[in-house]
Amino acid sequence: MRAWKWLVAFLGLLSFLGHDAASAQPPAKPKPIQKICIMTDMEGVAGVRDSEQWCRPEGKYYDVGRKFLTKEINAAIEGFVAGGATDIVVIDGHGAGAVDIELLDPRAQLERGWPTGWPGPSMTDGKFDAMAWVGQHAKAGTPNAHLAHTQSWNYVDLSVNGVSIGEFGQFALCAAELGARSIFASGDKAFVEEAKALAPGIETVCVKRGTTPGNGDEMTAEQYGRRNTAAVHLQPERVRELIRAGAERAIRRAQTEQFGLVVLKPPYERVARFRPSQAGAPLLISRERHATSVTALMNLPFHAVPEAK
Repeated sequence: MRAWKWLVAFLGLLSFLGHDAASAQPPAKPKPIQKICIMTDMEGVAGVRDSEQWCRPEGKYYDVGRKFLTKEINAAIEGFVAGGATDIVVIDGHGAGAVDIELLDPRAQLERGWPTGWPGPSMTDGKFDAMAWVGQHAKAGTPNAHLAHTQSWNYVDLSVNGVSIGEFGQFALCAAELGARSIFASGDKAFVEEAKALAPGIETVCVKRGTTPGNGDEMTAEQYGRRNTAAVHLQPERVRELIRAGAERAIRRAQTEQFGLVVLKPPYERVARFRPSQAGAPLLISRERHATSVTALMNLPFHAVPEAK
């Protein structure tokens, strides 16, 4: 997603269950789900085939990709409204921006930018009830994922308290710290498996599946950015039907079932490992800690140094 600057504060939290990851203890009865924040990206959209031509403003198919994404978002909005949502904010999480506001369902608002730091005003105002994802991709290093990365192509791995995470995990944990559950996610097959491992019970929709084996950890950032382009896609109209139905199932389930609230226990340590700029150079590693807040941890700057062998 080329999230270089405004997503510097967008780093940190889970991926596959393990270590000291644990479900928060929710109240006995779920609170009503009415306000939903939808986090969006572009690489996890059906029909979006590579980063260079589809995910960058100068790319030949960028506007087509924006249309595909916005129509997937609209399908999710239709499902959420049918299930009782009354207030929906769409957060454009693609580095260059990707949501076409002219095509966006008028029942939703569009948010872009982080003026006061991570995770953004719609999340930190404390009034949203649940989080959802549309167009999301898997974390860096995931085998058989399509266009997998974490923030940018230069990440090898990102973890908190020893739990490897991607962009989904970062938002899911910050949302949980604010009391909101993660109820729905759509994207490639590797991503939805990641989401289900992090947030058991989350409703998911698979829109395509990557077919490149291995993790690519040995590659430079430039090499890795061109690596995971092979995939089998569902047809976009069919995908929208699945997303609409999945979003409605998610919100209806969330009205009566407890799922999707995942936390780590403090204190928190974030460890990021970065690819070298040239082959043969050592990886870079950055370690930061915060005693009480995972959201505060995400806003700490990185201090990368060569990784000791």
